[in-house]
Amino acid sequence: MTQPLIIENITAHYGTTKVLENLSLSVAEGELVSLLGASGCGKTTTLRLVAGFLQPTSGTITLGPKNLTRLAAHQRDIGLVFQNYALFPHLTVRENVAFGLKQRKFGGTERLKRASAMLDRVGLAHLADRLPGELSGGQKQRVALARALVIEPPLLMFDEPLSNLDAKLRVDMRVEIRQLQRANGTTALYVTHDQEEAFSISDRVAIMHQGRIMQLDTPEVLYQKPANAFVANFVGFENLLALSVTARDGALVTAQTGDGALMTLSQDQLGAIPDRFLLATRADGLQVTTDPAAPGLTATLGLRTYLGRAYQYQAKAGALALVANGPLSQPLDQGAVVTLTPNPEQCAILAPE
Repeated sequence: MTQPLIIENITAHYGTTKVLENLSLSVAEGELVSLLGASGCGKTTTLRLVAGFLQPTSGTITLGPKNLTRLAAHQRDIGLVFQNYALFPHLTVRENVAFGLKQRKFGGTERLKRASAMLDRVGLAHLADRLPGELSGGQKQRVALARALVIEPPLLMFDEPLSNLDAKLRVDMRVEIRQLQRANGTTALYVTHDQEEAFSISDRVAIMHQGRIMQLDTPEVLYQKPANAFVANFVGFENLLALSVTARDGALVTAQTGDGALMTLSQDQLGAIPDRFLLATRADGLQVTTDPAAPGLTATLGLRTYLGRAYQYQAKAGALALVANGPLSQPLDQGAVVTLTPNPEQCAILAPE
């Protein structure tokens, strides 16, 4: 039976190096949460702590009513899917899938029945008698997934499971993983460094940095409303402007950058604007216009790049280096003086740092 996972105030060290500090995370029953971040952020350490491969310095880990914190790994009854598949090369596909059932003392007939049924679910029944060395990468990953699911674990964990697959197969496999996880209603913790993968597969995503969760939310909220500058940069807000309000005129606000460049913003479009703030935008969030009356920031264009759907410009506003997109209908030359107008759908107002 699937169970909720609760990690409370976990701290972990490698030798004298602190890797996690007071990290807390809850994964609801039947929910898939991804840990997303660059190498060294602590995501794999978190997974290893839950799996029992590492012991925390402090804090607790519970799965439903069971306290896992000091249990041995083999006592945790967790399904694991690894980056390198971890299949036994001398066992057939069916025997690999049935291995966990044998460890749990299921009889031979029941093991065969369950393993065959799970292989059918992942579309590999016809390969049941082959050895892992005769399979493609995608087929091996399906076998690893079937082996993890067949024991009906209360928690299923994935450690960069698609890293060794080519781009198209990664897309296909993440769809299959999501469908199987939802069909089984299994609580799942998924570790990846790939933002697109995490966003496509998860109910919620925890973006990690230096052993801390910077923001935990749905992919939609993370993409549209990052909580801070680190998350904004991580999810693709290329431009980050520190601004201070110098004047307010109804809905229009004039704000100044650190080197004195002025930018006009509309509160009707962006919402309430505090006296000091960070304006985070994607390239689409600063649209290039030659209308001098348009609200925005005066800038000088640099290199122009053709993207297919738009022209992208490197731009300078005082000392600020920015990236902005302009329409295909009006290509502009390097050196042109323009207004960069905020697109509210691609902007976020953040607290200053």
